[in-house]
Amino acid sequence: MQTEDLMSLVTKTMPFGKYEGRVLADLPGHYLGWFAREGFPRGELGHLLALMYEIDHNNLRDLLLPLRKL
Repeated sequence: MQTEDLMSLVTKTMPFGKYEGRVLADLPGHYLGWFAREGFPRGELGHLLALMYEIDHNNLRDLLLPLRKL
């Protein structure tokens, strides 16, 4: 996990699907869990979704709050 990855979670948006346009850090846990079961997309998006899933699964979303204020 890199600092840039965490910044990406609070700035990049979901490019497709039901939650298209929503910031990755704001994706609901059940949606992230679906990707964990079905498979994350390849590339950077998949990496970021997997990271967000781990953050959500371990109840660490509050760690991203300071980054939202930057």
